[in-house]
Amino acid sequence: MRTFAFIIPPTVELLDMAGPVQVFTEARFYGFDAAIEFYTYDDIPVSTSGLAFHKVNNYKEATLKEGDYVFVPGMDNNYVNSIPFRAERQFFNWLKECSQKKMIVCSICTGAFALGHAGLLKDTECTTHWRRVKELQFQFPSARVVSDILFIKSNNVYTSAGISAGIDLALAILEDLKGPLFTHKVARGLVVYHRRSGRHNQQSIYLDYRNHINPQVHEVQDYLIDNLSKENSIEELGSIVGMSPRNLSRVFKEKTGSTILGYLTLLRKEYANTMLNNPEYTLEYIASQCGFKTARQLQRILKT
Repeated sequence: MRTFAFIIPPTVELLDMAGPVQVFTEARFYGFDAAIEFYTYDDIPVSTSGLAFHKVNNYKEATLKEGDYVFVPGMDNNYVNSIPFRAERQFFNWLKECSQKKMIVCSICTGAFALGHAGLLKDTECTTHWRRVKELQFQFPSARVVSDILFIKSNNVYTSAGISAGIDLALAILEDLKGPLFTHKVARGLVVYHRRSGRHNQQSIYLDYRNHINPQVHEVQDYLIDNLSKENSIEELGSIVGMSPRNLSRVFKEKTGSTILGYLTLLRKEYANTMLNNPEYTLEYIASQCGFKTARQLQRILKT
């Protein structure tokens, strides 16, 4: 079981923390084996909105292991530039030790400044809220601060831009651990679109074509993913979402940029490529599971 440990610093930005926490909470609903823990280095931290937290365990009580994740969410900028924050040397040293023990240390928004004080941004590409990019670079000259990006991973460190970008970071981590199909389910459960970083070149049919909010088209896409081996006629799909075949075809193309048949073919091709990694599966079996009539048809599609 992996542990996702969230630090609650003084003046924490609530969404910085709550967004990623909810991603992993939703993932557990779908069967992801993970523990979510909370720690602080202040007796009773209070958020920027004035919401105080009950007694939270100190980070020194954490029992983390290699492969676990530590998140430092953003804080009020005045606190980040204050003497009390910069004096938290024990906490910064602990973050550094976590990284040295091969835990993944992550920051959202101005949480990157804590990583900087921990020495984790030296010769490391990183980012933060767009308002604080220049300041981060000024305080930590050896860091390679990148702007106009949602999140970035470098040297066993994840940093993300401000506020809601923490959700994108958490979804990217989840995709690394569980794959794009699982991440798609979680993102849909949260009613968010999985926005990949600009540097994420890998494409995924399970996540592409989803940058819209039409619930009927999303329902059709979800149905196709779960029923690749069926015929999936336009009439049947239309009846599922209460739309005429003609209207469904029009709306689907308008919202996704693809025809239903084109999208279905891409789904089948992707799943076939995954099944081909198993040497025990014959082409005939793979074809039947992916909705192709013959192995020859499958081979032809895979060449396109």
